[in-house]
Amino acid sequence: MTLLSHTELLELDAQYCWHPFTQMQTATAPLAVVRGQNEFLFDAQGKKYFDAVSSWWVNIHGHSHPAIAQAIARQAAELEHVMFAGVTHPPAALLAQQLIQHAPTPMAKVFYSDNGSTAIEVALKMAFQYWQNKGVPDKKRIIALEGGYHGDTFGAMAAGKSSGFYDPFKPWLFEVNFIPTGVCHCTEEAALATLNQLLEDSASDIAALILEPLIQGASGMRFMRPAFVAELCKRCKAADVLVIFDEVFTAFGRTGTLFAADQVAEFGGQADMICISKGLTGGFMPMAATLTNQAVYDAFLSDEVGRALLHGHSYTANPLGCAAALASLALFSHESTWASMRNIEAIHQSWLPTLACHPWIENPRVCGTVAAFELKSKQSQCGSSYGSNTSQWIRETFLELGIVVRPLGNTVYWVPPYCTAPETLENAYQTLMQILQRWGSLTAPGPGSELF
Repeated sequence: MTLLSHTELLELDAQYCWHPFTQMQTATAPLAVVRGQNEFLFDAQGKKYFDAVSSWWVNIHGHSHPAIAQAIARQAAELEHVMFAGVTHPPAALLAQQLIQHAPTPMAKVFYSDNGSTAIEVALKMAFQYWQNKGVPDKKRIIALEGGYHGDTFGAMAAGKSSGFYDPFKPWLFEVNFIPTGVCHCTEEAALATLNQLLEDSASDIAALILEPLIQGASGMRFMRPAFVAELCKRCKAADVLVIFDEVFTAFGRTGTLFAADQVAEFGGQADMICISKGLTGGFMPMAATLTNQAVYDAFLSDEVGRALLHGHSYTANPLGCAAALASLALFSHESTWASMRNIEAIHQSWLPTLACHPWIENPRVCGTVAAFELKSKQSQCGSSYGSNTSQWIRETFLELGIVVRPLGNTVYWVPPYCTAPETLENAYQTLMQILQRWGSLTAPGPGSELF
């Protein structure tokens, strides 16, 4: 790789790159990262930053983890890629076995794809075609939770259009019925009542319910009780409606169990499909999978090719991605991984009383290794929506002090890699206290340019 100076890197980026979820006209220069190790990123000038959001929630074990890097290198020397249509290979078969063995029942089959959004597209297509193959073609509507975000391809956008990210594309998005998100007792009751009415009136038209179990990520780290999610599942099952869990963010330990579905299952709730990506390869390779049960799979078996799931990607089941995922999963067999995750949660919990009584903070909360709170906005000075000056000010101020965050509007959250040392996370909280002092005396934050 050609070595670039800090200035050269930023000049090349400014000339040629278009960054995601960013208004490029008003954006400040990006962080010029050249190296990562454990929970830290290093810029082109040698400065160290705590990656407090695991690089958009993907880097669960830390940057450049040697076990995963070595697994990819070994695989690259044997087989870098082969198409998965009519071909198989050891990493794909072994990973599918591991995923099914680790996933909650009744998952039985794995369909590979490339990223979280495509995993959702696969699940939606499975749901729609399942009912067509079963001879029930009128079941073609989706139920989703308000504020849910499921990705940026068209099916995923339709299921997440209430999140507010997709206004330019509304004319092209299919019909979805939205129910409230049960983040408290009153909204739980409203969600269940709305679902009951939809199922009573239209169950014969509804193909599936899709939701992010336990945590809605992009809409502001909104938490739900597993018992509530289980109740949604049970009511859909009784009405013959499929359930899709979007675990692109919540899988691989984020909520305290390997799958968020594990906690839902304790209350008798089950999904028919589970979509995973982000942490699947430990942050090394773009890869995703849609897990489903035997009944859904069986509905596609036929002598007619038109009843098959005619969907795929050039890099489906890429051997390098599968090798990375196998190495990442293996790290969960180490007690030290779970001990580190428990330590992160314990530090989050220890700071809750301080956050709860702080005048500039509201609704501090913790779920597994995820901690979040809202920074109270000064309404006369700045907004709290996505892309607001509040969000931009938070990001830039943390970055100045050596911490990478990606606020969701005025929602600040920690999603650290599991290898994060206790002193690193404690320092992040201490830095937060410094930033809150600045916020209290702030007069006018600068313009915003970024989302999500």
